[in-house]
Amino acid sequence: MIYTVTFNPAIDYAIRLDKLTTGAINRVSYEQVLGGGKGINVSVVLGNLGHKSTAMGFLAGFTGDEIIRQLRTFNAADDFVKLDEGFSRINVKIKADVETEINGQGPKISEAKRDELFAKLQNLKAGDTLVISGSIPNTLPDDMYERTIEPLQGKGIRIVVDAEKGLLLKVLKFNPWLIKPNNHELGDMFGVKLTTDAEIIEYAKKLQEKGAQNVLISMAGDGAILLTAEGKSYKSLAPKGKLVNSVGAGDSMVAGFIAGFEESGGDYEKAFKMGVATGSASAFSENLATRPEVEALLKTI
Repeated sequence: MIYTVTFNPAIDYAIRLDKLTTGAINRVSYEQVLGGGKGINVSVVLGNLGHKSTAMGFLAGFTGDEIIRQLRTFNAADDFVKLDEGFSRINVKIKADVETEINGQGPKISEAKRDELFAKLQNLKAGDTLVISGSIPNTLPDDMYERTIEPLQGKGIRIVVDAEKGLLLKVLKFNPWLIKPNNHELGDMFGVKLTTDAEIIEYAKKLQEKGAQNVLISMAGDGAILLTAEGKSYKSLAPKGKLVNSVGAGDSMVAGFIAGFEESGGDYEKAFKMGVATGSASAFSENLATRPEVEALLKTI
């Protein structure tokens, strides 16, 4: 079974207008309300690809109810911890002459609710895959990723981590099965600017030396690179297409990789190609990738 954890889910209110003018009334030409958060996106795309997953994390209020409603329409199960107060955050995604995001703060999460999530995670079994991704709300401790992963050590669970610099580096000691930084995040981890594939591979290997098993580096329009635990490396250029929406493309790559790994019986090259195609399919669409879109792009990789 595949599980995703999103500590700070959201409703994404995506709008489009020709130009954003501050201090004035702006009229939108397009609007959409979608459940968001990196783990939520992974579950949605997995559902689109025909793979069942269970989304976990913390939800509250009317926005939390809407996130669950939407997840169920994408064939995803849900096992969230329900909070007693507040509401899950609302993020405003503005696409105009420039892209602007306004992200909400999210509800308060008590220690008792944290423990409730940890108890749910203890039900995972050998062979399960757990995706932990996204930001931590300011009401959770900075070591929330570590507290989540450490009790699962030795249980045969494939841990996937997609998080910013500090969160990711702290969990490498737990030997996550897959991590997915982008090329800019990878350089930032080591205080360098990476400009060539050779440099990206060099520093991705440093993450393996620190404990990561497989390292998947997304590079937007330049494609992606995968370093496997078996010592192999793969590079793929991004499929050709028009960028429509970059939100969720990285999460889609993670979902595609997991789906490809499952469908191929553990073939990393096929998983990698599926990840690249899925990430690109989301980038080329108003919404997150669907199976037909992914299969069309797979033929070009």
